[in-house]
Amino acid sequence: MNASFGIDHPLLATNDIVALRERLILLGFNMTAIGKHPWGTSTSLAMFDGCLLEIMGIYDDTLLDEVPAGHFRFGRHIHKHLNIREGVALSALHSTNSVEDAKHAEKAGLVVAGHLEFGRDVILPDGTEGRTKTTLALLPDNNFPRLSLFLCQQHRPDLIYVPEWLEHPNTVDGIRGVNVVAHEKHHEALRTQFGNLYQGFEVLKGGFQCVTANGMLRVLSADAFEDDIGPLSDQIRKEDSPCIAGMDFTAGDLNALMGYIANSEVEHRAVENGVALTNQSLTANTIMRFFERQ
Repeated sequence: MNASFGIDHPLLATNDIVALRERLILLGFNMTAIGKHPWGTSTSLAMFDGCLLEIMGIYDDTLLDEVPAGHFRFGRHIHKHLNIREGVALSALHSTNSVEDAKHAEKAGLVVAGHLEFGRDVILPDGTEGRTKTTLALLPDNNFPRLSLFLCQQHRPDLIYVPEWLEHPNTVDGIRGVNVVAHEKHHEALRTQFGNLYQGFEVLKGGFQCVTANGMLRVLSADAFEDDIGPLSDQIRKEDSPCIAGMDFTAGDLNALMGYIANSEVEHRAVENGVALTNQSLTANTIMRFFERQ
């Protein structure tokens, strides 16, 4: 299971959530039905044990300012960045206690805008009914808006991490890490920010990485990113602000995953102990890589 401040779920904002959901299903993910948030965003999930893959769109732009958390408006933030381009606009870190974890985040230098609570009705595979309860602590980043974070606490994990819902035909079972592209001039600020949050970092060629409770958070220059991860879209290459441009996942059976990738006809290439999808325009401006679980 994930622990506080581990990678929980970057939000992949897309202009066509139906098409992206269908594409992920073809790739072997067990995606939830499209749901709706009260602040105008639509969502579909592939759930893993303690984390998830979430894609998000806009279903009603008249609701974008609903349910604010202090000065932060969740729907407005997603809509603003989606109007510029598809991609990760906001990322969740796991929380086991949103109040105490928010205090720790503040000590690390992050700004807590406010808290949100919401829930949804669910029916478990055995027919049992329940209602989830989720608390978010919003951590907007005015300097690097696409690296804005929020803490996500699930008060009823028994209604979220249901074994039947965690099974994916492609055997993908978790998040291995996220890959941030950032101009070198921003590295010092990001080393301080993430180093305070995760108690240090490891220097890499062209960047650095931090170990979280669930996967690696890696920051690379554009050249280092393209050398190690893959080519960036022209839109991301031209941006000055850092962003998550890649996500890495683990899979239990790489051969099973490769079968779905081959049938989907999505462009891909082999990487050491894994595979990368190379046409990021099909995955919301985000390079997805999959590595066989050791």
